[in-house]
Amino acid sequence: QEQLVESGGGLVQAGGSLRLSCAASGRNLNSNSMGWFRQAPGKEREFVACINWHGAGTAYADPVKDRFTISRDNAKNTMFLQMNSLKPEDTAPYSCASTRFYDTTCIRAAGDYFYWGQGTQVTVSS
Repeated sequence: QEQLVESGGGLVQAGGSLRLSCAASGRNLNSNSMGWFRQAPGKEREFVACINWHGAGTAYADPVKDRFTISRDNAKNTMFLQMNSLKPEDTAPYSCASTRFYDTTCIRAAGDYFYWGQGTQVTVSS
């Protein structure tokens, strides 16, 4: 079965940067839409960013707009999330997701994704 594995999380001071990676271990996902989500303790799962299979169609949640950048390398079956100017409120496990089949759109709803990673912890200290 298809598997997604996140990496790149860690502890960083406010204002710092992290780059998350999401690697697909199964078949090629270069035609799938993908996204990033986070879920802080006591809060609902929150959409962070998405990217379509072209790589040019992207969308961001308002709290991360202009600070985070989503990208993908289809040849390497990997998606990235560059996080700059991190804030303590960004602290959460971050999970990546992928659609099961090709999709030319940028998907914001968690329920529309099929494959999910286990998450990587991002902690931002004051």
